[in-house]
Amino acid sequence: MPALHPPTKSTEAPATYKQPSRKGKKAWRKNVNVTEVTKGLDELNEEIIRGGVIAERPSEELFVIDTAGDAALAKKLSRNTSKPLKADEIIAARNSAVPAVSMRKRPASKTSDGIIEPKRPRREYVTVKELARLRNVADGQHETTVDIVDAAYDPWAATPKPLETLEIVEDKRDDKKKAPKSLAKEPISLLANGKKLPAVPKPAGGYSYNPRFEDYEARYTEESNKAVEAEKKRLAEEEAKRLKAEAAARSAAEAEAAEARAELSEWEEESEWEGFQSGGEELRPTVKKQRRKTPAERNRVKRRKDEERRLKHEAKTKLRKAQLEQIKQIAQQVAERDQALALAKAEEESDTSLASNDEVLRRKQLGKLKLPEKDLELVLPDELQDSLRLLKPEGNLLKDRYRSLLVRGKMEGRTRRPFRKQAKTTITEKWTYKDFTI
Repeated sequence: MPALHPPTKSTEAPATYKQPSRKGKKAWRKNVNVTEVTKGLDELNEEIIRGGVIAERPSEELFVIDTAGDAALAKKLSRNTSKPLKADEIIAARNSAVPAVSMRKRPASKTSDGIIEPKRPRREYVTVKELARLRNVADGQHETTVDIVDAAYDPWAATPKPLETLEIVEDKRDDKKKAPKSLAKEPISLLANGKKLPAVPKPAGGYSYNPRFEDYEARYTEESNKAVEAEKKRLAEEEAKRLKAEAAARSAAEAEAAEARAELSEWEEESEWEGFQSGGEELRPTVKKQRRKTPAERNRVKRRKDEERRLKHEAKTKLRKAQLEQIKQIAQQVAERDQALALAKAEEESDTSLASNDEVLRRKQLGKLKLPEKDLELVLPDELQDSLRLLKPEGNLLKDRYRSLLVRGKMEGRTRRPFRKQAKTTITEKWTYKDFTI
């Protein structure tokens, strides 16, 4: 008869290791696994019963330092229990005629032959010389060390050129500032004859504050003639400009009129092809029949109109070419006239712009700027004074000296710069709302 045992019921939750789903309330109790939690709680209770939680107890209560050692271990590992070596057994069994040398110290003999043996030096320590040698060896300096020197030449290369024959290039540059070569040369004056002028020329008789009548009359007449000639040339230039403008306007009007005549519509002009007639026949109107034109007639009319249009275009083009040629001729004539006037003006200026000794200048420009005009040093007859005290200060001495330097070729022309050249600045707006930091 089989033995009967009381029914055993597990108090633990049903173990499910896969745990497919725990979303539903009914499946929570079935699918949950708290085995590890209950096992940990049981181990914690057992540790508390035995005296406390091991993780919370100090190290002194858990460990002990053994300083005495195990007495039983020394008995197990005794020296006498070890087996002797085979070599020691053979040596012990051998009976030698010569006894073994004892390793202990023996006292010296009290009797001697009277000869004192020299004292042997003790070599138990390292001398200073040996110490220095060892230090050198440690540093890599051996007595038999061979110094390796790199070869100064390439054995596979060509034969080097001797140093004596090499060309030594000397640096002949001089860092000192040197004056230009033209500074040592004499300046060339602007006079046509190339003569040198004094810095302050002596004035002639007509420049005196109280000149003679003949000198004053001659100089006054000369300056008056120059002024009259200058005014005549100015009027001639104005007249030339006016004629040039009128010619340009006239040519433009003629061009517009010709273009208007050429652009007349073919419907406004009567075609000679319609009602073609000879010179001897009487003018009789041609009566056309009101009928429909055939395609051949339409094509003939189209070709005729195209031919008329082409002839008009060619005539118009020919007229424009003629006008262009005429304009070129007029422009060339005007340019020649202007050039002649400019040459005459330049000659007059060169004649009128005399130096202090009344000599003609060979050029009116030295550098980029033209030579300034000389002031007119002449007073009217009613302004002449018979005393130096009554004279009025006129002219500019600095300007005269500057022009004298230019005429003598000492310097180039300069212009006054009221404002110095400054760097260009650009004003921009700072976009502060775009600046950000991370």
